[in-house]
Amino acid sequence: MSKEELNIVPDNSLQEEDSGEVLVAQRDLNQWQTKLIYGFGILTSLFHLWINTVGIMPEIQRNAVHFGLILFMGYILYPINKKVEKKTLPLDYILSLLSLAVAFYLVLFEDALHARNEVTTTVDLVFAGIAIVLMLEITRRTTGWLIPTLSILFLSYALYFGQFFGGMWNFPGVTVDRMLYRMYFAPDGIFGTIATISSTFVFLFVLFGAFLIKSGAGDFIIKLAVSLLGHTTGGPAKMAVFASGMMGSVSGSAVANTVGTGSITIPMMKKIGFKPKFAGGVEAAASTGGQLMPPIMGAGAFIMAQWTQISYLVIIGVALIPALMYFLSVTFFIHLRAKKRRIQPIPKEDLPRFRDVIKEGWNFFIPIIVLVTLLMKGFTPTFAASLGILSIIAASWVNKNTRMSFRDVMDALALGAKNMVTTGVILLCSGIVIGVVLMVGMGIKFSMMITTIAGGSIFLTIVLIALASLVLGMGLPVTASYIVLAVLAAPSLVSLMMKDYIIANMGMTAEMLANPQVLQNMTALVPNEVAQGALLAAHLLIFWYSQDANVTPPVCLAAYSAAGIAGSKPLETGVESWKLAKGLYIIPIMFIFEPAILFQGPLIETVEFVIAGVLGLFVFAIFFEGYFVRDLNWMFRIFFGINAFFLFWPSHTMNFIGIGIFIALFVFLKFTNKKVNGEGRAGEPAYSE
Repeated sequence: MSKEELNIVPDNSLQEEDSGEVLVAQRDLNQWQTKLIYGFGILTSLFHLWINTVGIMPEIQRNAVHFGLILFMGYILYPINKKVEKKTLPLDYILSLLSLAVAFYLVLFEDALHARNEVTTTVDLVFAGIAIVLMLEITRRTTGWLIPTLSILFLSYALYFGQFFGGMWNFPGVTVDRMLYRMYFAPDGIFGTIATISSTFVFLFVLFGAFLIKSGAGDFIIKLAVSLLGHTTGGPAKMAVFASGMMGSVSGSAVANTVGTGSITIPMMKKIGFKPKFAGGVEAAASTGGQLMPPIMGAGAFIMAQWTQISYLVIIGVALIPALMYFLSVTFFIHLRAKKRRIQPIPKEDLPRFRDVIKEGWNFFIPIIVLVTLLMKGFTPTFAASLGILSIIAASWVNKNTRMSFRDVMDALALGAKNMVTTGVILLCSGIVIGVVLMVGMGIKFSMMITTIAGGSIFLTIVLIALASLVLGMGLPVTASYIVLAVLAAPSLVSLMMKDYIIANMGMTAEMLANPQVLQNMTALVPNEVAQGALLAAHLLIFWYSQDANVTPPVCLAAYSAAGIAGSKPLETGVESWKLAKGLYIIPIMFIFEPAILFQGPLIETVEFVIAGVLGLFVFAIFFEGYFVRDLNWMFRIFFGINAFFLFWPSHTMNFIGIGIFIALFVFLKFTNKKVNGEGRAGEPAYSE
């Protein structure tokens, strides 16, 4: 059967329309504007390749140029309002040029500022003010009102309103001149740490993904998934999980992943008998997990590496098992639902042969191998990504059917820059929030507040972080949500995670550590390997929870995007995706309380807790689906719910008891099922939703 008959047709158009973590209204470009963005995108990508390989430029100046290039394209691509996009076009051209002007002003006059011992002139402050206004406006256009509003609130607190707060939240305020200087010229403002991450790691890996897409890797991934899983129970849905996991790691966007792979997988799921809302939910849940999957993991992994000073290679190494557990959890729901609905697999003869698919596209594995090998050898992510891009071009020429032409290379350069606009804007604007948080010490204050409210309980702290991530995620994209939570909430979680170690090894009591400030001070004395493990686990949990807004109603962009393809009701699809993505909430709690899952402990414990955790996720899916061997009544579902509790509990004894309970339930259901005909109870109608 041909790929056209199976609807295995790559939808690269998505990658050219949805360029970030949120769906936004782009301007309808005419031919001249399209050529302008195309050419400027090529120049932007070439600049970033140059500056991250052989080019030399001070960090803040490089970030300023990055700012100017991103905003120039942003103001042309995203109108002030879709209804008046033609009328406001002249204004947008002016704003585009002004973005370049404020960027190159810093490049040209930063040395003069240092020569004046950091004494700013009126012109300096005017350009700084313009840069902030331009930043806030382009962020509003690309992501909506929430991030700019949040930035303005933080600025207002530091400038004026902080003096009216009492207690630890009181802040006397800074002058406007000082604030403009910190946001524009200082290394903790718009052009600070987050901008560095954006202009280096993130840009190059977005470009890496664009080259993979243009080389035809997307088509290969879909066909590989079909050949591997199409013949299994619920095959097309499992195929969506496999394909979305691979594609999501490259694209870095759950929404882009949903629409890209979903345009192929959702119709196939519906065709074999899955309900539209379930098909959409599967794609949304699987695509959300794409950003959890190494080696790229969207932008979050790079930010995590920069902030925690933990090797990027270490992060993607420990993130692999939890990511695989997540995809297994979604697959369990699919398998049980397919069994419950008596859905038949696709005959093998109707699917492409695995051998043929590998023969046709084996060369697409070369860039991934090159990337991972370079990272394992200790090369920087920027160097690995740069060589990875070259390896994509070289690997494409190994197979005559996938060879990238000069035009394909130019298309990939333009596409990478265009795809970076929204993500770049989010990261740059986040610099405003981070700058204020660092200026006023808000991170420590917020962490102390969480610790006090949670009463020293790690579990309650995690619940508070989960609730905060859900609220933030309703308006903030994933990357911005992670950044805000990592700054505000990570310190409290890290401190509490080290609390037990301090009590056991440093002669302190729980009462002595009840004071958050004392606990914070004692954490500085914890051995580095213990502190690093806690820091990594805390940031990884926050990164996972930052994804939940993609699949959790009432605002779940990935699910709503999938609903549009599936032809289902958005809210119903959101509920399905929320149920299927339960691993997103459970697995982080597991690796916080069972750090062996993150390879922090003996290997035998890692194996034991992973097996118990995977089985627990399967049992949890049984509890939700109400099916295992046969349809289950509520009594059996409650038994399986209790069984999942034992398997999730961080205790060897509880885990072994949980395994024993599962075996007993399985044997009992198998034995009693012999007394009925078929897979359901005698005389029972076919399942319907």
